[in-house]
Amino acid sequence: MRRDLIDILACPVCKGPLELKTLREEAEEIVEGTLACGQCQEEYPIEDSIPNLLPPSMRS
Repeated sequence: MRRDLIDILACPVCKGPLELKTLREEAEEIVEGTLACGQCQEEYPIEDSIPNLLPPSMRS
């Protein structure tokens, strides 16, 4: 995921802003990390550069 995408992403549950927590970066790509909502406290994983923005009830 590119870092500049954080400006256009919103929490799918409450539509609040997301905060990026990076665990691993390669070049300008975030490979592993978390997107966290400060309003509803949900967290969305970033794995293999892909953010999983499915609501928690829909994740496998």
